[in-house]
Amino acid sequence: MMNRIKNLFGIGPKVNFSELVASGAVILDVRTQQEYASGHTKGAVNIPLHELKQKMNKLPKKKTIITCCASGVRSATAKNILLSNGFTAVHNGGSWTSL
Repeated sequence: MMNRIKNLFGIGPKVNFSELVASGAVILDVRTQQEYASGHTKGAVNIPLHELKQKMNKLPKKKTIITCCASGVRSATAKNILLSNGFTAVHNGGSWTSL
């Protein structure tokens, strides 16, 4: 039960995001288009959080997804939305600047 709670909030063992990206993971930036335009991680896909439910079909369900935003709050929400819609390998990367 505790592991489920930790996973829900993205708390757990440290994930090597560089390795995941090198293995083909998709970085999903859920900030607004304006925030994304002001700076983002190279190669990141921008789908603002408020559009995610309508546009998640643009994401490959079979690939690992790393969500990011400004601080980690919206990316945690995005992770939970994706997991509840059949995505299985989703990680909260927190702030885009840390990726």
